[in-house]
Amino acid sequence: MHVGLFNDSFPPRVDGVGQTVKNYAKNLINIEGCKATVITPKDKNTADEMYPFPIYRYSSVPLPGRLEYRAGNFLSPTAIHDLQKMNFDILHVHCPFASAYLAKHLSSKKLPTIITYHTKFDIDLETRVPVPAIRKAAIKLVRKNLENAAEVWAVTKSCGEALRDIGYEGDYIVMENGTDFALGRSPQSEVIALREQHKIPDNHFVFLFVGRMMWYKNLKLILDSLNSVKSQGVPFTCLLAGDGVDLKDIMDYAEQLGLSDNLIFTGMLRNRDELRRYYSLADLFLFPSTYDTSGIVVKEAAAVQCPSLLIANSAAAEGVVTDFNGFLADENISSCRDAILRACQDPVRLKGVGRNASETLYLSWEDAVKRAYKRYEHILNYWNG
Repeated sequence: MHVGLFNDSFPPRVDGVGQTVKNYAKNLINIEGCKATVITPKDKNTADEMYPFPIYRYSSVPLPGRLEYRAGNFLSPTAIHDLQKMNFDILHVHCPFASAYLAKHLSSKKLPTIITYHTKFDIDLETRVPVPAIRKAAIKLVRKNLENAAEVWAVTKSCGEALRDIGYEGDYIVMENGTDFALGRSPQSEVIALREQHKIPDNHFVFLFVGRMMWYKNLKLILDSLNSVKSQGVPFTCLLAGDGVDLKDIMDYAEQLGLSDNLIFTGMLRNRDELRRYYSLADLFLFPSTYDTSGIVVKEAAAVQCPSLLIANSAAAEGVVTDFNGFLADENISSCRDAILRACQDPVRLKGVGRNASETLYLSWEDAVKRAYKRYEHILNYWNG
């Protein structure tokens, strides 16, 4: 089986969906008889030779304004010609924009196409596209691409329900994402060294956020809640790992609140072993995002027995039972503050919640991709039937 994995972003562009595609390809080629090729727009400073699977990059242009991505030319005759010669058996699209249109040109050969819905694209468009008519047209195109797919996958049940918000009425199945972290914490000596590196006092609780520095990740709620926690006299340091166009505004707001001495902005942590050490250092992972439809970072935290604070009924909170394998709060300052205070009241119980998270929320990419591969086989059987 030769699987074509299409996405509008890929490393060195860092985001969750690009990481997902990387891990799909990495694990698919470990399955006997399976080949995987990543198809993505050309980008700057790529290091594609480091990957054990082929990557095909096609022509692209930068998107305007504050958009961080590049738009691939899905009408490129060269790309279409090159890809048609690769003899794919199945096409798996991870973004319903340029990637979906390029795959559509190839599916004229009657190849089955799967589209995985990872993100609430209506919120993305609301945030980044100021013209209502363009947003409406873009959502219509997304919906049409979904309707033309052989099968639609959602990364969580909540993500699947978000499909209804854009008017998609068809069927979908839930196919969870995994994490490339193995179970277990980083060596204690490395965790201690990291604490010393950042000069974090021994009596401080350590909180962590990992993700793009964008307001829609609910970073204002994190800062406001931490400000309220500080007013209760709880000693803490919060590490915020990531980069994004709102970073300066976020740092300015934190300074206005008087939180600068309690926060450390680490920048983007590209090294996975280094990132693992940060999760291992943290007592509590803060992820009150209601935008994210999966939250791979929650599984990353669970891998090292770090429990997460999440918003009740959010997609990232699927499978979490409050005070058992995580902490749930309503989407407001007082509720998040109270959940953080509750978590900090009993450090022994806090560690127990982290162990429960590891046992109940963790899913490796190896197992996640094996599930997907079995579904590929099922689709090909009835497609060629």
